[in-house]
Amino acid sequence: MVVQEFTDHAISGATLLRSGFQALMRDALNRRFDVVLAESLDRFSRDQEDTAGLFKRLTFAGVNIVTLAEGDITHLHIGFKGTMNALFLKDLAEKTHRGLRGRIEDGKSAGGLCYGYRVVKTISGGSVTTGEREIEPVEAAVVERIFREFIAGVSPKQIAKNLNREGVPDPFGGAWSPSTIYGNAKRGTGILNNELYVGRLIWNRLRYVKNPDTGKRVSRESGDKPHK
Repeated sequence: MVVQEFTDHAISGATLLRSGFQALMRDALNRRFDVVLAESLDRFSRDQEDTAGLFKRLTFAGVNIVTLAEGDITHLHIGFKGTMNALFLKDLAEKTHRGLRGRIEDGKSAGGLCYGYRVVKTISGGSVTTGEREIEPVEAAVVERIFREFIAGVSPKQIAKNLNREGVPDPFGGAWSPSTIYGNAKRGTGILNNELYVGRLIWNRLRYVKNPDTGKRVSRESGDKPHK
């Protein structure tokens, strides 16, 4: 008898901070079922530590894991499959990084859209391609204003106050803060430190790692030479 179905649609398997997964664990520890059935072990998590922790807790609760791909899950599956899934994530990240580098070398955008620009979509070979940018006039006018006022001696704090008083949304649609304008010169963040506004595209200055406790991404300096 199927007691319950647990799903986490469109959420990365690299984290356990998923509502469906957490609900499964609660019900397992409350002994609502004896067996968990999944397509494969990586449907639970692709993180090696998380997979081992899942197996340990379900075994403690007397719940077996059965998958269509591997059958009855044992300690051997946890060791080998956990390692393979972790290597898959690492390999995927490296392939993605190489692909983004290729886009940058072609002069295209490799990801995040810079304030003051918008994405241009084109149809090539029957498919939609992105990566081209064009100036967004309304936002570009705000960028120019920020630079003019800063050069005139207006502080980032006062610039933010002026924009908020006039109801101008920040790059994320919210209120402006001084850090959004000034940012960090070393990291190239903030409107005033963004070199794209002087025609220089910088990529690979920062890398992002996921905090294992919160699941949130944290920026760090990449350690590699930024691509210009």
